[in-house]
Amino acid sequence: MAAARIMVTQKLVDKIDSDLLVYFLAQDDNQCPQCSPPIKDLVENAWKLKDFSGKAGEQIMAYPSSVNGRILAKRVVVIGLGKITADTGQSNVAEQLRKAGGDVAAVCAKIKANSMAVSLVSLPGLSAAQTVQYLSEGILLGDYRFDKYKGTTQKKDDYKGLKSIRVSCAGSVKAVRNGVKKALTAADAACKARDMANEPGNGWTSKEFAKYAKELADKYDLTYTCLEKKDMEKLGMGGILGVNQGSAIPPKMVVLEYNPEKKSDTILLVGKGITFDSGGISLKPPAGMDQMKYDMCGGAAVLTAMQAVAQEKPGVRVVAIVPATDNMSGSSAIRPGDIIRHYNGVTSEIVNTDAEGRMILGDALSWGIETYAPDCVIDIATLTGAVILGLGHHYSGMISNSDILSDCIHKAGEDAGEPVWRLPLNRDYKKQIKSKVADIKNVGGRPAGTITAGAYLSKFVGKTPWAHLDIAGTAWDFTKKSYIPKGPSGFGVRTFLYLIRSWKKGLLKT
Repeated sequence: MAAARIMVTQKLVDKIDSDLLVYFLAQDDNQCPQCSPPIKDLVENAWKLKDFSGKAGEQIMAYPSSVNGRILAKRVVVIGLGKITADTGQSNVAEQLRKAGGDVAAVCAKIKANSMAVSLVSLPGLSAAQTVQYLSEGILLGDYRFDKYKGTTQKKDDYKGLKSIRVSCAGSVKAVRNGVKKALTAADAACKARDMANEPGNGWTSKEFAKYAKELADKYDLTYTCLEKKDMEKLGMGGILGVNQGSAIPPKMVVLEYNPEKKSDTILLVGKGITFDSGGISLKPPAGMDQMKYDMCGGAAVLTAMQAVAQEKPGVRVVAIVPATDNMSGSSAIRPGDIIRHYNGVTSEIVNTDAEGRMILGDALSWGIETYAPDCVIDIATLTGAVILGLGHHYSGMISNSDILSDCIHKAGEDAGEPVWRLPLNRDYKKQIKSKVADIKNVGGRPAGTITAGAYLSKFVGKTPWAHLDIAGTAWDFTKKSYIPKGPSGFGVRTFLYLIRSWKKGLLKT
């Protein structure tokens, strides 16, 4: 779906002709929320009747004849933001605004609005550019829908989403436009990741990953590389080759590089690209297996983050790698008990073929670090069901060998509304993956399954500052929010973007 066009104007909001006019009001303790003259009577009456106080999620829907005859919009909605003070904290305010934006998107879907006008609210501690950025992110993310494969059931009057949004502001139009631009970049990238995940296993394979990356490279002047199966065989990438053995579709190692003009730090992003996970010979149960088309959400996150990076052109070098294959149980499939040799020479006993994500990531991490010498590496993967048992669907698990890097990712996740929780990793956990017949084995038993998966990955990063994000609980079925749809969430895309936006050269050396 195409993102709505957002325009910024200094024109009075009540003079803008649209399907819907939106006002946002913060809660003001025991007082009626402060509001502009066109809706003053409406809000005061609703407050006196105790129908509206500005609490998060509260709404008033009205029509111009009952508000002010001079308002040109067909409908007016007032959305509560909840309490916002100078002490609320920017990341908390950002999330309140995104949720309010998602509420608006839901109203638009209900009334099938094509156009919308927004009165930009003034909030303590936030610039107009920041306010519009977070609101717009929520609106655009909440307006998402995937109907590519709707055919005979689709009706002509089915709602296709917002087409245009006009934001009325009293201050600098240029600054507000910059905020809008950031929102569009972040939301579009996250929605593209959702699109990839929503594709069926027969519609998104390793080939589609490579094609999408090549198109980004051609459009934005990125450097594109793709290792084919024959390249992996020469390099000795036994992890991804082993997982691919049971498949009819060849694997690919897809790489995109963004190189700024001046020499800078290098961030390496690695995303798990299992386009469908049957579990291999260690077959998954049938119930819920259809959701295993989502097992490539990590790969989708790093590729679409590169789209945003290419558009914003930050001062840090960013490289993205997606090891892509499906995990099938064909006649040549890898067996429990088999031993593989990874790119860096580490041998692994395959105890469970359904623990395949760490196998493909091991090759990608070791090859990527050797090839691009990054200052840090972050991998993201729908890796373990154990992370859901530990953190539910509210946090992603993080494992890291760097306090500085993990703190930066934690902050970026908070700012993006994509929280992460760091888990421990020490030699006691690493003992769980020791093998009697190889260097390591690919599972360490049920206890601490998320951590032992991280222990496996730690064998491929050496001393490079590294963080692993397990998004099995958040890539889909993420915490219910107004701007997060059912199904894939696009988790990780905006965390990466917020991290890269705030990156300072030499950060990890301080």
